[in-house]
Amino acid sequence: MNELLAANHIHKKFGKFTALNDLSISVPRGSIFGLLGPNGAGKTTLIRIINQITMPDTGEVFIDGEPLEPRHIQEIGYMPEERGLYKSMKVGEQVTYLARLKGMSKAQARERSEYWFERLGMGDWWNKKIQELSKGQAQKVQFIVTVLHKPKLLIFDEPFSGFDPINANLIKDEILKLRDEGATIIFSTHRMESVEEMCDYIALINKSNKILDGKLSEVKRQFSSNIFEVGLASDGDSVDALNALEKKILPDMKSKWEISPAHFKTINENDLKLKVQVPERMSSNDLLSYLTSRATVNHFVEVIPTVDEIFIQTVKSNS
Repeated sequence: MNELLAANHIHKKFGKFTALNDLSISVPRGSIFGLLGPNGAGKTTLIRIINQITMPDTGEVFIDGEPLEPRHIQEIGYMPEERGLYKSMKVGEQVTYLARLKGMSKAQARERSEYWFERLGMGDWWNKKIQELSKGQAQKVQFIVTVLHKPKLLIFDEPFSGFDPINANLIKDEILKLRDEGATIIFSTHRMESVEEMCDYIALINKSNKILDGKLSEVKRQFSSNIFEVGLASDGDSVDALNALEKKILPDMKSKWEISPAHFKTINENDLKLKVQVPERMSSNDLLSYLTSRATVNHFVEVIPTVDEIFIQTVKSNS
């Protein structure tokens, strides 16, 4: 794996409380890596360690193959869940000041700031104070501060908090574009629909331990239960035709396939929709062959669990 960041065997305690227990992750270069877990799982502690806000008790963090050092902070952009802007400072002055702390010249900071202000529809905000902005507007400023210096690694902790749907979608598109342009992104959120849409890889932390990680598509495949959603067309558009199709299909289904009547429902007047769990001794091709010999199949797709379902199932089983 061509990784940009690796955290190896990280342990961290606060008094008697264990925040992270022998935790290791590898974040592939040019990917969006979802860092997931319930509140108090240890996600924020790991993020703070990567940002050198706190240090691990034991373990190491590497960025671009090098042990993490203070100089690497200029290669990281961090948007914390608890935003940290100076409320009485003018927006333009604040963005420029924070950019210069990341190693940019005043001219570079001004040029990049104006580019992002225009891009996000903030052209007339330069001389406003943060306290004059709405929460969502301040979030946009925080986003710009995070990405302005073009860091190798971007860390977003609940980046959509405070945004209305339109601006949340705008920021989502910008994050995806940054990934496509080569940035590596760690993305922590409780919005599982955003994980589905954006993440290439995920790691799930619960009670200080990593309990799941990997490529998102492969993780979802691991949790699939061999259930298929099927749509069948009857010979007519009446309820009788639908009932006839059900009687034609059901007898063998009950003896050969693991299915309960609760799986059946009508799509419309002449279609039958059902979910079938294929036993281990059989394949999806066996099911499809059986169905096509008895009806017209107009829908046949495997039911893959959502990230939300995987999250709930895994956390419950490890509690």
